[in-house]
Parts: sequence; structure tokens; C-alpha cells
Amino acid sequence: MKIAHVEAIPFAIPYRKPLRFASGEVHAAEHVLVRVHTDDGVVGVAEAPPRPFTYGETQQSIVAVIDRIFAPEVVGLSLLEREVMHARLERTVGNPAAKAALDMACWDALGRTLDLPVTQMLGGYTDRMRVSHMVGFASDEAMVADAERVRDTYGITVFKVKVGRRPVSLDVGACRALRAALGPEVELYVDGNRGWTPSEAARALHAMEDLDLTLSEELCPADDVLGRRWLTARTSIPTVADESATTPGEVTRELLGGSATMISIKTARTGFHTSARILHQCEGMGVEVVMGNQVDGQVGTACTVAFGAAHRHSSRRAGELSNFLDMSDDLLTEPLEISGGELAVRPGPGLGIEIDPDKLAHYRTDRS
Repeated sequence: MKIAHVEAIPFAIPYRKPLRFASGEVHAAEHVLVRVHTDDGVVGVAEAPPRPFTYGETQQSIVAVIDRIFAPEVVGLSLLEREVMHARLERTVGNPAAKAALDMACWDALGRTLDLPVTQMLGGYTDRMRVSHMVGFASDEAMVADAERVRDTYGITVFKVKVGRRPVSLDVGACRALRAALGPEVELYVDGNRGWTPSEAARALHAMEDLDLTLSEELCPADDVLGRRWLTARTSIPTVADESATTPGEVTRELLGGSATMISIKTARTGFHTSARILHQCEGMGVEVVMGNQVDGQVGTACTVAFGAAHRHSSRRAGELSNFLDMSDDLLTEPLEISGGELAVRPGPGLGIEIDPDKLAHYRTDRS
């Protein structure tokens, strides 16, 4: 079970439409497929989605740091030497998506080696999660049409609405249109991707008090600690820390400092290893979590649902598991399917997914 070789393969798959939010927009999934090969001939896979406007990583930087720094540090280690691997990875600061993908590919390889599903190895609480769908910036009519299509096609009744535009009335109006069209039985919450000042966010939340929003996520800049603390203290809507709480230390700061009351866990950012630490940290402090999404493809989504379903605490809320629906294609031999508003964990060893070699050959960008 020793790591013999690590691959970092860049690929690009166009989105059906650009995804727009306060911190930027993406037109294609320019991600990195990470493959961990063992000396037994087993191959584990995971996906690293770069988000330069959030974490500073690019597709090229992820490939470079894995090829030049991380792979030499982990080759020769057993898949069971996880603490050793992470101690070596943490010598290099930053690069969260690269570290997370390497971690999850090792877990996939371990599950395949032991002929066990990763979700069972992580905890095995359930085999599925309810799904939350992200509604991005567009006209009110287009946002409503997108939500209605997803509800009618996939049975999804939980929606995360991207906000953070100026004037704030744009997003207040969008949320009002969504509530009017979808009715009271649908859950709505908002994510500002750090787009508003605290005063703008306060005005927006006050204007939407009658819309029964369940969460508000990162409405203000992540480093505006005092502003976010002020905002959290004056609203009854739970405040979710996302970009401001990417490590166990940051989680402690946000919660004890009063800047947040909930935490978003993203396996694309903290893998399975650190995500478990954050989850148990939150559980011990009596804090709810939501399984977030880094605009993952189907490989990354399979990782998120495997982790979220494995634990009681992370499976309670709907997970953000539908962003791959906006991609024009994917790399899997058998696509993920959302039905009845739920996404089931794939059966089989590891993550239960297989990469289609023809699709990978078509979409990879490191070969002419």
C-alpha cells in the first residue's frame, strides 16, 4: 500500500453558462485531476478546483506544487501514514485545494485496496444527502426559471442564492422573486462571497426579514473581523463562515470571536483529513455545519457526498452537491444522478467512481 507515483493532470470542461458571483465568475471548469498510484497497482483519484480569487491557487500552480513539492514528499509512504503525509504537506503554506485532492485520492486508493467504500471508512452514517442548488447572478426572471427547472427536474427544494451586488436592492429583489415563485415550502439562504460591507449586508438582511431565510454566508470581507462580528450580533439569521474559516484555527477564531454561528465544510479545501477535524470541532462546540461546494465537478461532488453522508452531524442539512449540473460534460464513466432532491453515495470500493479515459484524453490540457 505504498505510494509509488502521483499525477496532476489539468483539464478544462466548459460550463453551459458562465457562473457569476460577487468574487468572480467562471466560464469553464479548469480543474486538476489528481491520481495516486500505489505499488500494488491501485489508482486513487480526486479533483482540485482552483479558485484564484479566493485562495490564490491556479490550475498551473496546483500542478506545479504537486509535481515539484508534494509528490516527492509522499512517494514511498504507506496509505496508512496519513499523519506523516500531512505533516510533510503542512511544511508548505497555503495550496489548500492541492493538499485536499492529494489527501482524498489517497483515501480513494485505500478504499480500493481494502475493497471498502470511503464513506464507510469515514463513519458510514447514511448513504445519501439532500441537495442544495446554487442560483447565480442573473435577472430575476432567469434566476427564478433556473430554480423552477431544478426543482421540477431533480426534486430539489433547497436553494443557495448568490448575493453581494450593488445596489443591494438587486439581490433583495431577486430573493423576493424567488420566494414568491417557489413558495414557503422551499428553503432559501444567501451567500455573499464577501461582496458587501457590513452596513450594506445589514440593510439587505433587514429588507429580507420577511423572506424566512435560513442562513447567511460570508456577506462581508473575510478579514473584516470586527465588521462581521457586528453584523452577526444584530441578526437572528445564522451566520455561516466559509472563506473566513478554512482551517481549525480559523474556525476557533470565528466561533469564539462571535463572527459566525455556523461553519461551511468543503472537502475540496480541507480534504477528508482536515474536514473531519473541523467537523468534530464544531460538533463538540454545538455548532451546525453545512457541506459546501467549490464549484466542483462530479469527481469533487462524489468526495463531498461521501464525507457528508458518513457523519451524522454533516448529513443533517442539505449539501451543496449540484454545481456539476452547470457543466457541459464530466470525466466519469457513469454520471452522478440527483433524484428526489437527493444524491446517493456511489456503491463500490473507494469513492465508487471511475474515470473515462476517452473523456480525460479529450479534455486534458497538457497534451496537444
